[in-house]
Amino acid sequence: MKQNYLDVIVVGAGISGIGAGAHLNSKCPDKTYAIFEGRENFGGTWDLFKYPGIRSDSDMHTLGFSFKPWNHKKSIATGPLIMDYLEETIDEYGLNEKIKYNHHVEAANWNEVEGLWEVSITEKKSSEKFLYKSKYLYMCAGYYRYSSGYEPEFKGSENFSGQIIHPQKWPESLDYSGKNVVVIGSGATAATIVPEIAKEANLVTMLQRSPTYFVSRPDEDSIALFLKKFLPKSFVYALIRLKNVYIQQSLFKRVRAFPERSKKFLIDQVKKELPDFDVDKHFTPSYNPWEQRMCLIPNSDFFNAIKDKSATVVTDHIEAFEENGIKLKSGDFLEADIIVTATGLVLQNFGGVNISVNNNPVNVSETMTYKSLMYSDIPNFVNSFGYINASWTLKADLTSSYLCRLIKHMDKNDYLSACPRKPLDVDETYDWLTDFSSGYIQRSLDLHPRQGSKKPWVNYQDYIKDWIDVKFSKLEDGNLIFSKD
Repeated sequence: MKQNYLDVIVVGAGISGIGAGAHLNSKCPDKTYAIFEGRENFGGTWDLFKYPGIRSDSDMHTLGFSFKPWNHKKSIATGPLIMDYLEETIDEYGLNEKIKYNHHVEAANWNEVEGLWEVSITEKKSSEKFLYKSKYLYMCAGYYRYSSGYEPEFKGSENFSGQIIHPQKWPESLDYSGKNVVVIGSGATAATIVPEIAKEANLVTMLQRSPTYFVSRPDEDSIALFLKKFLPKSFVYALIRLKNVYIQQSLFKRVRAFPERSKKFLIDQVKKELPDFDVDKHFTPSYNPWEQRMCLIPNSDFFNAIKDKSATVVTDHIEAFEENGIKLKSGDFLEADIIVTATGLVLQNFGGVNISVNNNPVNVSETMTYKSLMYSDIPNFVNSFGYINASWTLKADLTSSYLCRLIKHMDKNDYLSACPRKPLDVDETYDWLTDFSSGYIQRSLDLHPRQGSKKPWVNYQDYIKDWIDVKFSKLEDGNLIFSKD
């Protein structure tokens, strides 16, 4: 087994990992690092998903990097445009030589004696195994399992004569023209697929057990487009990013503070879009706004598909799959040539990498999150986990900035390790993502760390608070314990 040393090992070459490389290049240029990616290409989510119409559900002024302006006129971008943006970032920051594709990180053990991470990696094509040692381990592997999504068992599925497809494994050759398609689910994926395939299908039915909040907005930012006529693009990008962050955070707080009023407003907007549709039944959730992520509808495309009768929504429960469709518990029957199971993701810690400290396996659910980017009793370990209520990249950028700041501080003081230690006066009474009822989160709460009753052990899900904390708070705060031995 070949052995190598790096100052920093980054796991994953999606948005978080690419951003990590750019931050390390600019802020820690003297450090050696590599980005290990288990797949054949960069991009993570944006390379994995191939379903029709795949796009961002956040604006690109906040989903884009803080250091690289998004210059396309579309603020809500398609998957291919996002991939182009990521490729440009890789080229501009010289990351091609840093990314090692087809390198699967299997396990990582913190060796206290050496003060180093021992990382086991397999090159997938040759099956050659490597042992890398590094001072820092930075997990940028996302939050869900790439091999397969969440696929509940449906009674009688073996009897269905058509195709059953999960969006995570969309076949590029799928022909849905002139066919009846049932999309099971009402999250962001379903909201994207339905209007796109409705352009060619005979009828697309979104089948949901319960409604989701849908919000329509333009896919272009008119203020940004206007300002770019007179001002430098980089300045406009920073300004619009700040504007959108403020709007996102303000709306989130307002909605959570006044749930009933907000719910009425959101439902009324849908009723304006669909005056002849049963909005109370199909678009009125039982939960309050932002207890689950809202579905963004660019240019009302989903509503337009319903209005022109190429798509519809059914709210019911599945009794069983039959040869030609789905029998519902109400007794109704949905004819289908193709069934798309947009039933969600399976959350996974650290891309499935087995983490241990001194050869003792880490049970993440027994740890506590520190600043929502490190975990108690795991030294020199940082994890990038974005926001649920805002763009993922906002938090990923902050996390990379924090890592670079931490590295510089440890170099300056000749520290060997930095390890969060939970004080006795902090209660472990809160889930990692409290107050979010989405199925994919609730199914995996036992896999994730806890959060505490006070900072820095609180997962705020608040960009402004996190920005202040990451940029200006003391690193030596009595909770992050530094060692020279």
